[in-house]
Amino acid sequence: MNQEQQWVDAARQGDQDAFVQLVRLYEKRIFALTNRMCRNPADAEEAAQEAFLAAWQGLKFFRGESSFSTWLYRLASNACVDLLRREGRHQSAAGPSLDDGESGVDLPDPAPSPQLLAERTELRRQIETGLQALPPDYRQVLILREIHQQTYEEIAAICRLDLGTVKSRISRGRKQLRKILLDSGNFSESHPSKPAEKEGCT
Repeated sequence: MNQEQQWVDAARQGDQDAFVQLVRLYEKRIFALTNRMCRNPADAEEAAQEAFLAAWQGLKFFRGESSFSTWLYRLASNACVDLLRREGRHQSAAGPSLDDGESGVDLPDPAPSPQLLAERTELRRQIETGLQALPPDYRQVLILREIHQQTYEEIAAICRLDLGTVKSRISRGRKQLRKILLDSGNFSESHPSKPAEKEGCT
């Protein structure tokens, strides 16, 4: 049994010190997720705190059907979506382009010239603007897939969705984002994209 599992087992029995260790282990990753899904750091902090509170209150019911990290991601992701729906906010995200073949968004190669760096900055700004306009359900899966590099199966477990729904939301979200970028006038439909890659879900 690894250290993390020992902490999980102890926390399930009410050991607060063990739970603190779990918080320390995951707080940076959870805040990175909520910070991208929420509009500002205050909302991100609120969502992260809600996720850890829900984890502490729900640990006694955690049966380990999924990994602890998957369960925690689910709590954090849902906390963000609930916050956005409750308050009608739109969150922004900054990160890599959604460029695995369907979205048609592609960033310049590494080590860019100053001109290419400026273009990259502008493209990321447009992506942020586009993500703000997406429904929370689409933004949720896109951020998990493209920024946090979760597989489709992991996203299905985190969001408690079937695999087909995950793929559908990601595809529709990419198409909506691409349309927003095209309509903005700052993104060319003829912009080259990388060949589609096969994405394993194992």
